[in-house]
Amino acid sequence: MITFTKMHGLGNDFVVIDAINQSISLSPEQIRLMADRHFGIGFDQLLLVEKPVSDNADFNYRIFNADASEVAQCGNGIRCFGRFVHDKKLSDKNIIRVDTNVGQLILNFDEDEQITVNMGIPLHTPAEIPIKTDQEALFYTLFVNNTEKTLGAVSMGNPHAVLQVDNINSAPVAKLGKLLENHPFFPERANIGFMQIMNRQSIKLRVYERGAAETLACGSGACAAVVIGIEQGLLNKEDINVELPGGQLLINWSGRGQPVFMKGPAVSVFEGQINL
Repeated sequence: MITFTKMHGLGNDFVVIDAINQSISLSPEQIRLMADRHFGIGFDQLLLVEKPVSDNADFNYRIFNADASEVAQCGNGIRCFGRFVHDKKLSDKNIIRVDTNVGQLILNFDEDEQITVNMGIPLHTPAEIPIKTDQEALFYTLFVNNTEKTLGAVSMGNPHAVLQVDNINSAPVAKLGKLLENHPFFPERANIGFMQIMNRQSIKLRVYERGAAETLACGSGACAAVVIGIEQGLLNKEDINVELPGGQLLINWSGRGQPVFMKGPAVSVFEGQINL
């Protein structure tokens, strides 16, 4: 019997499991069963809270998509991770260091009950993202069904591509998102963001997430969209409001070589147990 907590960050929903105080060993089939919204619990990602790997960290953070693939980063998930360890009294610190597969994340608990996360320094070179090209560029042109698509690309610990669209409501997120996620240009697949610029301090965003399809919010996707928007000269280097279908995030990035900061809420929905 596994005890879990169902949580969400702006509607991007998670099952969070304490893997410190209970023994957890899940097969891909079990993860997919838990993710099934009809026969299991239902989630966009499964989050495991584990003992730290490095000496200066408080916890280790693992993430599995609904299709059971493991990924290294999830911005909405890390805020829920932080809320979980506080709610469960696993830590009472206001600043928490969390090991991930791509380095450490730093969480700050704000007085307004929101959580600010240092999401790390974006990676821009093709090999780091990764994308199949030798030359870094602000814009990459891909062909999808013989149609040109222009996008920016960056890694926030996971690969992101972002397209600018005129109207977020009519953007072909499901169809084009799936095609681009699996495009040969992205050897490890990619999260695909559709960004509408509202003004130099505000965007609207929908994200087709790798291994999970479109979600109501994507924290690392919001960070990636702001980074690409600033790099392409579309946004100012200051707090940028990102409006996602599930709510709003505040993203701050001051430029190359600097970390991205993401601020937003995290909510516990219910507690449960499942017998696999």
